[in-house]
This record gives sequence, structure tokens and C-alpha cells, in this order.
Amino acid sequence: METASWLEEIQAALQAASSWGEVEAIRVAWLGRRGRITEALRGLGRLPAEERRSRGQALNALRQAAEAAISSRLEALKAEAELAALARERLDMSWPGVVPRVGRLHPVTRVRQLVEDVFLRMGFSMVGGPEVESLWYNFEALNMPENHPARDMQDSFFVNVPGMVLRTQTSPMQIRAMEAAQGRLPVRIIATGRVYRRDDDATHVPMFTQMEALVIDREIGMADLKGTLLLLGRALFGPETQIRLRPSYFPFTEPSAEVDVTCANCHGSGCRVCKETGWLEILGAGMVHPTVLRNGGYDPDQVSGFAFGLGLERVAMIRYRFDDLRLLYQNDWRFLQQFGRGEDGW
Repeated sequence: METASWLEEIQAALQAASSWGEVEAIRVAWLGRRGRITEALRGLGRLPAEERRSRGQALNALRQAAEAAISSRLEALKAEAELAALARERLDMSWPGVVPRVGRLHPVTRVRQLVEDVFLRMGFSMVGGPEVESLWYNFEALNMPENHPARDMQDSFFVNVPGMVLRTQTSPMQIRAMEAAQGRLPVRIIATGRVYRRDDDATHVPMFTQMEALVIDREIGMADLKGTLLLLGRALFGPETQIRLRPSYFPFTEPSAEVDVTCANCHGSGCRVCKETGWLEILGAGMVHPTVLRNGGYDPDQVSGFAFGLGLERVAMIRYRFDDLRLLYQNDWRFLQQFGRGEDGW
């Protein structure tokens, strides 16, 4: 019978095939759109009715047998290729292993996560805000109206949109958080994000990461601020750390203070790092100015609060004892690989 000889021809061709490409060529020749079996099936309609049934059954059986034979040959070729690969690619157990490089958190990320953990455990909420900020939120609502001399302290990056600026601090989140609270008490938030100022030297960069904290409630005083800062200082630099507050000026707080911590290098005895003073400046803080409270929707005669902000890069420099802030953003793997070896980051 014709179909029997066709099957023998297919099987012989498959047996001689030595690659997947050759097997595919056989499949196309017999089962493709213009293959011999496909063309024969299309021609069934031209046969007399009494021959069509038997011829169709024979061709369908042939097609199934051909498909099975092709699949079997492909599996056999696959097995042969795997055996050849195993024989060719032997594992030399005498060669040393290759240890993959493991990623580590950036030192600024480590400090940010540590600070956030401290405040989350104290019941603070985390908030965020836009990096391109309006002059109202960045300056005017924070008691720095137009032409206020304090604006000269922050050489700003203005954008090509009237009334907008790259935020110079995370303090705009104070106003946004108070507006979102709609007069409810207490307000306890931290805001972490990138800020932008025109600075570039060993201890300043044009973009850095700042963390802002704000507390608004009834009968909040400087003692609450100092206690919070002492807890933060000890979490960052060790349980023996002390802090001191020095009178200062910030337009959005009154009274204001610069906050120092005992030197992490000499523990207060005096060294080159702290210029023999025993202290390192870490952040600015103060009681929220009455004007800022009013702009946020609160009555300064009824409530009070404190706020402070710190640069996380500055904290990283003190915590990990290096003296050039720019190292954090040069992506030098030799420098960054030093961090993350232990729980303390080294």
C-alpha cells in the first residue's frame, strides 16, 4: 500500500538525520503546508465517495505515525547531544570556586533606615513630598517671605517654571503635614528625601539627603526636644553619647539651636576630628515658630511643637569616620565595599 511505503521512506530519512535541522526539513517535506501527506489529504475531495473514507483513514494514520516518528527522533537527538555535552564539559573539581559579589546597602541608606527605625518605634509616621516645590511651601510658609535675608543662606536651584524651585530642605513637609492633619493632634512625622543647594566641597554636595522631624501637640517644650535628640544621638553613635544645644537662628523655629554630639572618635576628650573640642555639630533644631504654626492651620496660643533636620551624609561621615562627603557619590566600589560587613555597617 502507498502509505506503508511512505512511512518506510520517512523512517529511513529520520534514521539518517543527524541534526535537528535535518529532522525539521523532513517534517516540512511531509507535514508542512505543502508536504506530501498534507497535499494528499487536500486531494481527498476529488476522490469517489467509496474510496474517500478508506483513503482518509489511511492518510490520517500515516500522519500520526509520522508525527510520532519525528518526535521520537528529536528526543533521541536531544539525548545524544546531552551525552556529548557531559563528555565534553567535565567538571574539574581541583579548580577554585568563584565567589559571587554580594550587593550591600549604601551607607546613606543604612543611616536612613536606622533613623527611620528609631522614630517609627517612637510612634512617628513617615511622609513624603515633591522635590520640585513651590516658593510658598519652601520659603514663605516657613517664615521666609520674599526678600527675606535667610533666603540668601540657601543658594537655590530654580526651575523653568515660575514660582517653583528644587526644594532646599525637607521643611516644606512641616506645612504639608499640618495641612493634612486639619487641626488634629498630635502631629508626629518624619520626612526623608533629597534636597538641593548650591554647595560643592569636602563636606557639602549640591544634592544630599535630609531627614526632618516635626512634633505638634499641647505643652510641648524644649525638654521634649532635647530628650528626643538624646535618644537619636545614642542610637546613631552609641549609648555613652551626650548632646549639647547652642543658641542659633533659623527663620522657622524660635528659639533655635545647633545640636552637637560628643565626638565618636575621641568620645569627648578632644582630637583632630573634632578640632580638640570634643564635640561635633550634627543638626539644627528648635521650637516651631508661631508664624509657621499659623500657616499650617494651628493656633500658637493653644499648641506648640518642635522640629529638627539633619543631613544623613553628615551622619554617615561621623558614624563611619571618613572626611570627604563626595566619596558617597563617586560610586567607587573599593570605597563602598567596606560597608555592610557587620551589624554596625563595618
